[in-house]
Amino acid sequence: MQERLQKIISGAGLASRRAAEQMLRDGRVTVNGQTAQLGQSADPEEDIIRVDGERLPRKKSRTYVMLNKPKGYVTTMHDEEGRPTVAELVQVPGRRLYPVGRLDMYSEGLLILTDDGEAANRLMHPSHRVEKTYIVDVVGEDLWSAVRQMRREMDIDGVKIRAIDVQLIRSGGGRGQLSVTIGEGRNRQVRKMCDLCGLKVQRLVRISEGALELGDLPTGTWRYLTPEEVRYVTEQA
Repeated sequence: MQERLQKIISGAGLASRRAAEQMLRDGRVTVNGQTAQLGQSADPEEDIIRVDGERLPRKKSRTYVMLNKPKGYVTTMHDEEGRPTVAELVQVPGRRLYPVGRLDMYSEGLLILTDDGEAANRLMHPSHRVEKTYIVDVVGEDLWSAVRQMRREMDIDGVKIRAIDVQLIRSGGGRGQLSVTIGEGRNRQVRKMCDLCGLKVQRLVRISEGALELGDLPTGTWRYLTPEEVRYVTEQA
């Protein structure tokens, strides 16, 4: 499959994509014996790609999994305070996976873990505005007023943000359930939004991130991403 050379070089673990672009500008890359140009594509399975005369190693296989994180686990591989971590829930032999983004200790739901650092960075980078949807159980006196407020621009930690969508799914007796979709993904953003609107969060579950959906994955379990989901993760611009 044809790919941009800078992506192939980066995927082989030789350099970052930006550094690979500079290699191409400097004339350090050849394809089938010919000096390559920035913007050129090649097939790593068919073409002979060399950097500084050395043949490029084949692209490393990567692992992508989805975890339904339970409440009470921290999103890190090691915790100095000895709290349970998501690393205890996801163990793939021969692979060291890292979480993509975070869910705070008391939040639940969809969490991606991978050893593909480039894909992880693209998913997390604010410029891509990957939509994340949460189901939030709340307690409050005026739920409809709170929802209207959450739909407007808000100041979170000195930064102006605006939710993509906020819906009141059900309410009664001072309790309600919200669907909240955001694009920024700032630290504890949904909890802080609720707090500013006078709502107390009882439970918060992330159910989707971009095209990735939690579905019926049981709490505390994980699965490999499907080929279509991997394609979505790796093809983010």
